[in-house]
Amino acid sequence: MFNSLSDRLTATFKNLRGKGRLSEADIDATVREIRRALLDADVAVPVVREFAAAVRERALGVEVSGALNPAQQVVKIVNAELVEILGGQTRSLQLAKTPPTVIMLAGLQGAGKTTLAGKLALALKEQGHTPLLVAADLQRPNAVTQLSVVADRAGVPVFAPHPGNTGATDPADDTVIGDPVSVAREGVAQARAKQHDVVIVDTAGRLGVDRLLMQQAADIRAAITPDEVLFVIDAMIGQDAVTTAQAFLDGVDFTGVVLSKLDGDARGGAALSVAKVTGRPIMFASTGEKLTDFEVFHPDRMASRILDMGDVLTLIEQAERAFDADEAEKMAAKVAGGEDFTLGDFLVQMQQMKKLGSMKKMLGMMPGMAQMREQLENFDEREVDRVQAIIQSMTPAERDNPKIINGSRRARIARGSGQTTTAVNGLLDRFTQAQKMMRQMARGGGVPGMPGGMPGMPGMPGGGKKARGKQAPARKVKGKSGNPAKRAQQEREAMQRALGGGARSAAPAGSAFGVGAQDGEPANVDDLQLPAGFDKLLGGR
Repeated sequence: MFNSLSDRLTATFKNLRGKGRLSEADIDATVREIRRALLDADVAVPVVREFAAAVRERALGVEVSGALNPAQQVVKIVNAELVEILGGQTRSLQLAKTPPTVIMLAGLQGAGKTTLAGKLALALKEQGHTPLLVAADLQRPNAVTQLSVVADRAGVPVFAPHPGNTGATDPADDTVIGDPVSVAREGVAQARAKQHDVVIVDTAGRLGVDRLLMQQAADIRAAITPDEVLFVIDAMIGQDAVTTAQAFLDGVDFTGVVLSKLDGDARGGAALSVAKVTGRPIMFASTGEKLTDFEVFHPDRMASRILDMGDVLTLIEQAERAFDADEAEKMAAKVAGGEDFTLGDFLVQMQQMKKLGSMKKMLGMMPGMAQMREQLENFDEREVDRVQAIIQSMTPAERDNPKIINGSRRARIARGSGQTTTAVNGLLDRFTQAQKMMRQMARGGGVPGMPGGMPGMPGMPGGGKKARGKQAPARKVKGKSGNPAKRAQQEREAMQRALGGGARSAAPAGSAFGVGAQDGEPANVDDLQLPAGFDKLLGGR
């Protein structure tokens, strides 16, 4: 949704990097680019003017001129102003002191109210509430049926005493089947009788200029006195968002905003305009077609996403909901106990990851991922399914010990998973590398190839880019003697010169760790005062 705006702002801030001091011309140029980026994102003009003026005023103030890193300070200011126009603070639902809490949904036709009713009901159910959906949209054909299907998928009951309108009839006609106001009133009474603590009333969509339907929404509000009236708005409608929101504010007087279709490819100006213009907070966001693609709207986190600083907190919250705590503890105990990471464990971890939803969305919440947007867009979500199919085509013994998978077994696995033998080989190779890393982590961290989990360093065994476990050859000495004893003396002197003298050059020739050898014989390893555990590097002494 905010990709274009995020790219423009990120490119603008890059021009400020490396400058120790920002002149007024630098700030004016930056504010000008920010203004253009916001206008291109379909943000309302009054909001853009106010935003640009606030950023310029603060950027010219003491907080930037006296900062050690002025460019980062400007980013901080822009982030703070974005949070402000997005609503400032996170706003949660206000639950009634005496149940049930009545929530009324209102919005334009096609904004996604019916689907959102199911998403909100599912979210409340997971929090321990007992919601009831009320089908008060008797205008749109099959609206009642759609709400019943959504309610069934969410696992919540629905109150639908009338089938709704099955044809295009005039809402002002006296022959309309069912009265939405009566249905809403009866739904609240039903919830009270059945002891549901939350009622979600789905109303008919309307046009901003449709006075009859706007009056109907106002009548429903007056009849049920809701605790919350949520205005559902399509995040892709652009500049018209402000006009529509103002019309509903005047006609229905909503208490909060819900952004739907936030996963779309539009420029997202509605999200940056509605809260500031109406003074009503954005409370929720719908980010996909699934009932679980629904989240609380956090202005500070959304601002971080726009500025490509990621949204790690939301990612952690989603992981906590999706991951099985018992499985996580079991895996941690297995790694800590030194047991091998198997393909069966890998399959369990992949299945846990799939519960998070789209891998693209998950990776997109990481900081700095805007620079890898092209790779993310080209990522094939089906690759996870292919890997899962390959592992599930293996026997339990093969998952526990991949070394037994010979050529015939690989061919059988490829046929069973519908993949090629090359794909099976590639998976096994990647898994072998991952298994080595898990072993190193169990031994205390570090990089694969280094004993005891020691970090790899250039020139050390197992470290560096080209060492590959062997010592780098000694540097050649110019004019090296043919006499072995004299040549050894020349090499020792060259090494001392390379060390640059000082404390290290004071060690006797041929020494290691400052302990000298006697009569050309190597020092006794047992006499060396080595760090704890260092003897493992010397053959397990």
